[in-house]
Amino acid sequence: MQFHHHGYVSADPRVQPAAGTGIDRPAELPDEVDVLIVGSGPAGMLLAAQLSQYPGVLTRIIERRDGRLALGQADGIQPRSVETFQAFGFAERIIAEAYNIGWMNFWGPDPENPARIVRRSRTADYAYDISEFPHLIVNQARVLDYFAEAAAHGPARIAPDYGIEFVGLTVHEGEDRPVEVRVRHVGGERAGEERTVRAAYVVGCDGARSGVRAAIGRVHVGDISQHAWGVMDVLVETDFPDWRIKCAINAEAGNILHIPREGGYLSRIYVDLGAVADDDDHRVRQTPVEEIIRRANEILHPYTLDVKSIAWHSVYEVGHRVTDGFDDALDGGRQPRVFLTGDACHTHSAKAGQGMNVSMQDGFNLGWKLGSVLTGLSPASLLSTYTSERRPVAQQLIEFDKEWSTLMARKPEEISDPADLATYYLATAEFPSGFMTTYAEGTGVVAGTAHQHLATGFPVGKRFKSAPVTLAADGNVVHLGHHASADGRWRLYAFADRDGLADDSPLARFAAWLADDPDSPVRRHTPADADIDAVFDAKVIYQQGFDDIDVTRAPAVFRPHSGALALTDWEKVFAAAPHRWNETDIFEARGLSRDGVVVVVRPDQYVAAVLPLDATDELTDFFARWMLPVG
Repeated sequence: MQFHHHGYVSADPRVQPAAGTGIDRPAELPDEVDVLIVGSGPAGMLLAAQLSQYPGVLTRIIERRDGRLALGQADGIQPRSVETFQAFGFAERIIAEAYNIGWMNFWGPDPENPARIVRRSRTADYAYDISEFPHLIVNQARVLDYFAEAAAHGPARIAPDYGIEFVGLTVHEGEDRPVEVRVRHVGGERAGEERTVRAAYVVGCDGARSGVRAAIGRVHVGDISQHAWGVMDVLVETDFPDWRIKCAINAEAGNILHIPREGGYLSRIYVDLGAVADDDDHRVRQTPVEEIIRRANEILHPYTLDVKSIAWHSVYEVGHRVTDGFDDALDGGRQPRVFLTGDACHTHSAKAGQGMNVSMQDGFNLGWKLGSVLTGLSPASLLSTYTSERRPVAQQLIEFDKEWSTLMARKPEEISDPADLATYYLATAEFPSGFMTTYAEGTGVVAGTAHQHLATGFPVGKRFKSAPVTLAADGNVVHLGHHASADGRWRLYAFADRDGLADDSPLARFAAWLADDPDSPVRRHTPADADIDAVFDAKVIYQQGFDDIDVTRAPAVFRPHSGALALTDWEKVFAAAPHRWNETDIFEARGLSRDGVVVVVRPDQYVAAVLPLDATDELTDFFARWMLPVG
């Protein structure tokens, strides 16, 4: 964490100084806004936290509830989400209070007595095999609390306007704020009062029954499978030995997915309620919790559950739906003005732990794009890439969830290999972790892969996979990716050539071009009155060891002067090899060319381009497509 560059800070450094729209922010919802977010779920709150870094953008978020969410239904936090929390500054704190999934055990009928269940296999969870971040369980309400804190502590000081519901909207062409939104107060002295708000853009984060989706004529496409599950968060007394381990339990009486919750005592149980008749007409959703508990005990035999307290329970039928479009550009003839995120545009079963995670990545994808367009950094055409990038991800999620849900609901006689569920769980780990998402050239904000061989460990279109390096200024071993906060900036990682320390090296020539050439993205797209790293955060990673690097001799673009006091930033120069640990350096770990390479990373942590150090024209052309020149 860096601070003091605007002057001495004695209070919490996570609270950034208010700026722009965050200064004297009115308590009343204004008549006109730049961005109106409808719904304060995971996508909405992440979006608010991201847009809080754009104090020149007037953002408000409305929520029908009268206050914070007290009890969330989602609870699974995949490693990619924890990686995102790191960028927003609260990963360590949420890890400390969460349940860490270290193992998953698989239970099935005892071959000698099928009426009983026995543990068939135990497998380590996949998280630490593919990431430095864990796989967590924590109440959705706490995730929203942390994002709300980040939004409130950002320069724009964004906080939800509670007690206001969305009624409808109309888009008027040719106006600065063309979206006319009708809202209604739902509580207090103003209950029932309606008013109109004009917005440049509206984002529907309002769940599976989205009013915003209906207002723009979008529809869910898909169906509900003929299978129902009961789910409950419970405090129990039990003799089941794996009560504090995630378990998939298959028995003659049905199936259970058991997930321990944070705090050491609470657990979530998904209980198989069986096939649903064609003429059921959703009556299964009225199944009483007592019946869910009875079935859970039947499945767990010979073990028993004595439920002492029920925090929450529900019944759902597995549904798989993707909206026919994620924005209001129905005919593709104009730029979108209204967007959908999260459950408003994709729904699926809860057992794969994907809903909240994918929803947050929707918000992360859209947030920096809205901020860039509304601050004049990028053309409005950038916003069309939200749908083209995120809708394929949602479709892939549905396909994965159908297979996982089908496997989870099988009867014992339908299972030929007792180990196949465990095998599938590990073999597909990268997808639920959030690391398989790939944005493609032509549909996303990414370049081609002609130079991918220069950085095989940083695939273009996939999220930037961090690795340890040494901060040259102080010798501390850090994760390179953890130095990138969710501040809306692009990252330019210059991995130096073998002679990178020399004054006439390819790295030195690239750095000089980046700092001084009018065609470089830094010069073309950084406002004249801003810090040189206000839009592009350029870092250098030398192949040499920490002891061989004199930070004061690094090119000036990697030693920018920041803040009102124009102080040198000492945290952009790195050595490849961690000097305290006997590990491979980042060049070897990520397949980086020893001749040098530039890795361009988007504000939402996805690799946008891999280029040689001398491919300056390609770098210029890439940013010319997605950004506007200043001046």
